[in-house]
Amino acid sequence: MHVLLIILALVLLPHSAAAETLHGHGKVTDGDTLRVGGVAVRLQGIAAPEMDESGGSAAKAYLRELAEGRTVVCALTGERTHGRRVGTCWVDSQDLAEAVIAAGLARDCPRFSGGRYAGVEQPEAAELPLPGYCRPRRR
Repeated sequence: MHVLLIILALVLLPHSAAAETLHGHGKVTDGDTLRVGGVAVRLQGIAAPEMDESGGSAAKAYLRELAEGRTVVCALTGERTHGRRVGTCWVDSQDLAEAVIAAGLARDCPRFSGGRYAGVEQPEAAELPLPGYCRPRRR
């Protein structure tokens, strides 16, 4: 199963961006960040509420249900933000960012997802904040 996830990760990310694949036990930090094998990873393309915002603890609890103590596979992009690596992560074949967004606990962050999760974003998520950094840059 791990080989399938690695292949899937490499296909989904542009070849130049697929810097590294990481796998290890998950430990959730908040609704869009977890530690995988001790490495902090910010999930790409998701905007979950901060812990001090309404919905932040619910997003964290849901991600914890999905990933805490389980084997997580991440395709890292090579980017970093606030001391964290950035990547798309899965448990079994479930994309963690997609699952949190589909549960209505986070928003698609189109600037970084390319709209990948827009189709699963729930109407109630419109109540959640969408950070300015998620809006596509004007050219």
